[in-house]
Amino acid sequence: MANVKLENIVKIYDGKTEVVKSVNFEIFDKEFVVLVGPSGCGKSTVLRMVAGLEDITSGNLYIDKKRVNDLLPKDRDIAMVFQNYALYPHMTVYQNMAFGLKIKKVPREEIDRRVRKAAEILEISYLLDRKPKAMSGGQRQRVAIGRAIVRDPKVFLFDEPLSNLDAKLRVQMRVELQKLHKKLQATIIYVTHDQTEAMTLGSRIVVLKDGIVMQIGSPMELYNTPENIFVAGFIGSPPMNFIPGEIRNKGDLVFIDEEKTLEINLSSLQNAALKNYIGKKIVLGIRPENIHHFQVEGSSGFAKVNATINAVEHMGSEMLVYVNLNKVQMIARFPSEEIIETDKIAELYFDTPRILFFDPDNGSVVK
Repeated sequence: MANVKLENIVKIYDGKTEVVKSVNFEIFDKEFVVLVGPSGCGKSTVLRMVAGLEDITSGNLYIDKKRVNDLLPKDRDIAMVFQNYALYPHMTVYQNMAFGLKIKKVPREEIDRRVRKAAEILEISYLLDRKPKAMSGGQRQRVAIGRAIVRDPKVFLFDEPLSNLDAKLRVQMRVELQKLHKKLQATIIYVTHDQTEAMTLGSRIVVLKDGIVMQIGSPMELYNTPENIFVAGFIGSPPMNFIPGEIRNKGDLVFIDEEKTLEINLSSLQNAALKNYIGKKIVLGIRPENIHHFQVEGSSGFAKVNATINAVEHMGSEMLVYVNLNKVQMIARFPSEEIIETDKIAELYFDTPRILFFDPDNGSVVK
């Protein structure tokens, strides 16, 4: 396998539409990196430039320390798995998986060994004589992955491979992809718009917005220490709650609107970070699981608020509680055994050390 390095990669269409803007990051050998972001953020374009299916307007792309900007896709030693499987309908599974090797004139015995080994890894040996129309979506996706595995490439590229599957099958395939990565010890670049997929699959995640890298880090780094309000709102389901306000007094008050002041006993670190924001606008961010219906023992601090309960969604082991705090809509995540009444005012407690503050002008986290 190999590492992949993107150095100031830019993509411009028609000489004017810049869809990828100076992207820089490196994928290390045997790493599973996920590119995630909303539709139109440029993630698939980045992947297609790595594959050689899109020309690079400017910048340098290296695979295994070799500049490959001008290499044809077939010469980059990569394998790509597409969203729509791209199987030949008139061929059997065996023929689909063997086709690329036949084109390369790999000996027949070696083709047979590779195809059967890949089929065994993916648990599709019993499908080798079937054609795509006689298989489910999940089986077809395994075949598409198998076709990539037999090539034994330096880098695997996945472009939203699970988006055509139903919810239950997506969960199953996520587990299978994790197991596959461990077995193959492969370098994988994976594109998705689904942040749950990104969180569960990636050893590192690259978050993109409008062709710009917003943050790179492990799933928990992005979740716990987002660098900006976009990453904080995009990573996590349900997303982080945001409350616009203004710092009125040093260390204890956050002004929300003309009718409400939220009292917070800030830590020394939070005080230091906010010293330049007294009298200025601020955005408070808190995740649903850090809002409680009671004070949690052992916590270093809580901010109490009164909010109206609008609705409750029971999820089995937990419930999502939708609340209104002075015209600000929020979501809290409570254990299912708690008793919550809608259309009532409830006392809620924000876990103070878990609160983040964001600059409303540039969206960056205040630290």
